[in-house]
Amino acid sequence: MATPTLRAPYGESPIEIPQELEQNVVITSLNAVVNWARGNSIWPFPLGTACCAIEFMAVGASRFDISRFGAEVVRFSPRQADLMLVAGTVTTKMAPVVRRIYDQLAEPKYVIAMGVCTISGGPFQGSYSTVPGIDNFVPVDIHVPGCPPRPDALLYGIMRLQEKIKHQQTIGAAR
Repeated sequence: MATPTLRAPYGESPIEIPQELEQNVVITSLNAVVNWARGNSIWPFPLGTACCAIEFMAVGASRFDISRFGAEVVRFSPRQADLMLVAGTVTTKMAPVVRRIYDQLAEPKYVIAMGVCTISGGPFQGSYSTVPGIDNFVPVDIHVPGCPPRPDALLYGIMRLQEKIKHQQTIGAAR
């Protein structure tokens, strides 16, 4: 059986792996490890303003169990969170406060817009006091539609966010 080898940089000979290390070594990139850790330890900041917030509360219950996805550590301080979960109607008076909270989130920061009211204004669309979607003033990563969206739809949105985090270039990214 041939001895396993690793590719070496251009112009150098391949690196041979000793027999005793064959079964005990995992080779991956630092970027993949960091993204795996970030994706499986999301700390959400719940910004619940209406009935969608009750659906977010249901996600923490044993039936849906958000802790399976590493997002059970809910923080009520934006400086300790990296995911802002906006659930419910956002009014024009609240918009500057929502933006300030977003600016205070730890980097890298993500936003999930949960519910039709958050995404497009919902039944209040066109009203003088309702924002027609929070992506007008905050960059949204994941939209979870529904009125109100079911807890399993929110879990699906969290899984899509984890997939997005997994494919980010975090180490050695151009700034």
